Amino acid sequence: MSVSPEHPDWEGAPQNADPDGEFVRDTDYINDRISPSVTDVTEQPDGTYLWPMEAGRYRLAAARACPWAHRAVIARRLLGLEDAVSLALAGPTHDKRSWTFDLDPGEVDPVLGIKRLQDAYFNRYPDYPRGITVPALVEESSVRVVTNDFPSIVRDFITEWTDFHREGAPNLYPAEYAEEIDEINPYIFRAINNGVYRCGFAGSQDAYDEAYEELWEALDWVEERLGKQRYMVGPHITETDIRLFVTLIRFDPVYYSHFKCSRHKMAELPNIRGYLQELFQLPGFGDTTDFAEIKQHYFITHQEINPTQVVPIGPALDWLAQPHDRDRFGGTPFAEGTTLPGAIPAGEEVKNPLPFQR
Repeated sequence: MSVSPEHPDWEGAPQNADPDGEFVRDTDYINDRISPSVTDVTEQPDGTYLWPMEAGRYRLAAARACPWAHRAVIARRLLGLEDAVSLALAGPTHDKRSWTFDLDPGEVDPVLGIKRLQDAYFNRYPDYPRGITVPALVEESSVRVVTNDFPSIVRDFITEWTDFHREGAPNLYPAEYAEEIDEINPYIFRAINNGVYRCGFAGSQDAYDEAYEELWEALDWVEERLGKQRYMVGPHITETDIRLFVTLIRFDPVYYSHFKCSRHKMAELPNIRGYLQELFQLPGFGDTTDFAEIKQHYFITHQEINPTQVVPIGPALDWLAQPHDRDRFGGTPFAEGTTLPGAIPAGEEVKNPLPFQR
């Protein structure tokens, strides 16, 4: 295992805080990779392993509630990897031990045969000391976790799993925009993706004030940028849009109130509003978003923030289904020759669709 600048702690309480009360995210993770360059599990000089890339060998353990896992679910759907990598969905709430498969019959994942994701971690590392995080790729035959390095999981889906992409799959990491994507992604992570957590779990007023200021400086920058162009990088949707979407779509129902990020709702910012409307209405984005599970997770699991565990009914989100004006910039969601994903696979439908999602 090694350290990443952006790997999230599990979706429970923060494990670390600096002396000034700032939320410090756990950054230790299993950074093995799945690669088409090997035919057997191969140890690398740095002590990590490369695992063979085979269709049907791995299962993506995710949760609708978790923004970090939602990235991988969106990428898998957009790229058409459903037949190559199966999907295990944990429920929205958990205890200190692990995410659980309590949405499945008998509360057991039907492929892995386990009740808790921690079992897959312990099958490989009996004394695994870190948080049990999603997303994770698990080898189906051995029920052993392979990696929970979520940035690499998504990037590898895009750049390494190309032999298994559906016909007409989009290029979410185009070479001509790679440098810009890699420059913007870390800023979005720190200031926005993790910024909402730095607000919500701040242990002092000063730490909260600093995180809040940085968050809204970044959101103002996004609002201004989206007032000049249709997507965050280039003329089509890229990995950066996926990274941003998973936080912005949770902002009004959760982060605005629960994490004290309440300057404006995303629905009140015209360019972000239209951007979210367009993405949400595309296959892969809205049809993988379960607002009920998202709210249940945050408001029930974070008892230190919401001790009553009361889950709010609102806010109204039907604006997401209303027409948008993003085509005023030209461009298209995906490049010429690209097609949208087809119907969502049976059994992978959102369990709690809102009326406008049906």
